[in-house]
Amino acid sequence: MDIALRQRLWMWLRGEQAMGLSWVVIPNTACAHKPPAAGRPAVAASGGSPRASGGIRPSDAPTAATVSPPATDDAATAAALPIELFGAGAELAGQPMSREQRLGLLAELDRKHVSVCTKCRLHEQRTHTVFGEGDPEAQLLFIGEGPGETEDQTGRPFVGRAGELLDRMIRAMGLKREQVYICNIVKCRPPGNRAPVADEVEACTPYLLRQLEIIRPRVIVTLGLPATQFMLNTRQSMGRLRGRWHEWRGIKLMPTYHPAYLLRYYTRETRMAVWSDLQQVMVELGLKAPQQGDAPPA
Repeated sequence: MDIALRQRLWMWLRGEQAMGLSWVVIPNTACAHKPPAAGRPAVAASGGSPRASGGIRPSDAPTAATVSPPATDDAATAAALPIELFGAGAELAGQPMSREQRLGLLAELDRKHVSVCTKCRLHEQRTHTVFGEGDPEAQLLFIGEGPGETEDQTGRPFVGRAGELLDRMIRAMGLKREQVYICNIVKCRPPGNRAPVADEVEACTPYLLRQLEIIRPRVIVTLGLPATQFMLNTRQSMGRLRGRWHEWRGIKLMPTYHPAYLLRYYTRETRMAVWSDLQQVMVELGLKAPQQGDAPPA
């Protein structure tokens, strides 16, 4: 099976599990030409009992917090998991979507799932969920780790002091906040603004993956170490990761320091480091070429 298709299927299964789906029943006509591989369950016929017939549970898919998406081909899996599983959701198959379609899908994800989510402990003390905001067709998408106190109160991402600095960073790139998309890994504020823990990240992962699948940015900028380590599935330090390009499922990714970190260590050295990262993003997106010696955003 094509690697990109396998990755989308993995994302779909994890997302459907988060939305409450327990089983996926696969018509036996989809793979009648080939018997199941040794050690694999038989494929369920339409209308049959999933457990008795060997349907696939999304919970059998690897968890995002512990296992990376599949990266190798598997003919038996290709036979057992037909493309038709994606149903009418053309966006999952990579087909073009209009701006209105993207807006609708994002609004539905927020309204039906994120805003009412109780899948981890973070919902217990939240004031608002913080879904994300910006251009649904943005070429540039920023990902932080989680909402802070001001974000929890307003339901908007990056609107406190760190958000004001992020706005200045975006303007320094020649863009407006409305031209990019801004979101977080988790959609509820962790107590005391601590970093989200593994089970909280796992609960929110399908929501973030779905946002990325709908928006399909050209470049992702991860803000801070937790977001960077999550997206790149690594434990390396920010010093080793920032300043150079990485890739996430075909999308170029640039890690940089979180604006809150800049506020704590507001030195010319850290500001120039972030500005250097953003300049690389500007070049990649074909924005106005930065001039040598340009000052970092204030």
